[in-house]
Amino acid sequence: MSSEKRKYWGFVRPMPASLLVALAKQAEDRGMQGLFAPQVYGPPFLPLATAAAVTERIQLASGIAIAATRSPFETAMAALDLDHISGGRFILGLGASVLSWSRGVFGAPEHKPLAHLRETVAAVRHVVSGAHKGLEPFEGKYFRADFREFQPTEPPVRTEIPIWIAALRAPMVRLAAEVGDGVIGHPMWSIEWAVDRMGPEIEKALARSGRRREEIEINLWPWAAPNPNEREAIEDARATMAFYGGVQQYESFFEAHGFLDVARQLQAGVKRGDYQSVAHLVPDEMVRTFVAVGEPDKVRERIERAWSLADSLCIVPPAYGLSPEKLLYYMGMIDAIFYGK
Repeated sequence: MSSEKRKYWGFVRPMPASLLVALAKQAEDRGMQGLFAPQVYGPPFLPLATAAAVTERIQLASGIAIAATRSPFETAMAALDLDHISGGRFILGLGASVLSWSRGVFGAPEHKPLAHLRETVAAVRHVVSGAHKGLEPFEGKYFRADFREFQPTEPPVRTEIPIWIAALRAPMVRLAAEVGDGVIGHPMWSIEWAVDRMGPEIEKALARSGRRREEIEINLWPWAAPNPNEREAIEDARATMAFYGGVQQYESFFEAHGFLDVARQLQAGVKRGDYQSVAHLVPDEMVRTFVAVGEPDKVRERIERAWSLADSLCIVPPAYGLSPEKLLYYMGMIDAIFYGK
């Protein structure tokens, strides 16, 4: 894929309006393909609505909306609203997150993440495609609605809004390839995991479901900490590795990378709500596995291989534990290396 055709995404999150507006406008002016807004605690839709109001061309996506935190009906209506505000530029990025988050923080009912997400996709599409005509009942395991008193909405900008599904391991990757319009690779994906392990899973899932590769978008989120002082970059990335490495539900993922013992050590900090206290336990090798660190040319070379699988990239700094100044430094370096050409 030539550099002229490469599609890069950025991200926004809740911040003072003047800064959010400036970032959105700058991203569009630079010709970026789109902007994601993540869900940490609050819904991802608010910064996207702000960005939609001050841009005209750039795509806007939730990256991601956690499916179990709200009714699929509300998710569908939020998607329709954002598509209306943006004039048809919205993409619904959906993910399951982990149970310690969806249930332990958001208080979602008991559910099986894979089955719940599959049903959420079906329910959202049911509402998006038919809300302007009136809705037939939806009977799922997790979501049931008779819609008897539902009042049809105004005609939508689109009756089909793309749904991209976030994935860490093979089962969710297969689901995304089977029923999604796109796959969002987890930021923890190493380049090798993405290309060598998940790429074949996507191909097999597409073949089983009779779909073509061009029917889905593969969007990867590689971590990058470009810094001529490589030691400083490694230190800056440890907290992010501790935040994700200590998630118990991710054990098998880190075991596959050879970091099971480290992951189990990190869990103590995460479980007591203090991941930064165990960041020093993250070895250099773990940082180098998941984060492109060091001189700009070295970072660019490491991430280059991602294009053998990806249709688009959202290159992100390892932001956890960083000061605002340090975060802006890495964002600026990423901008100069990848978007400044």
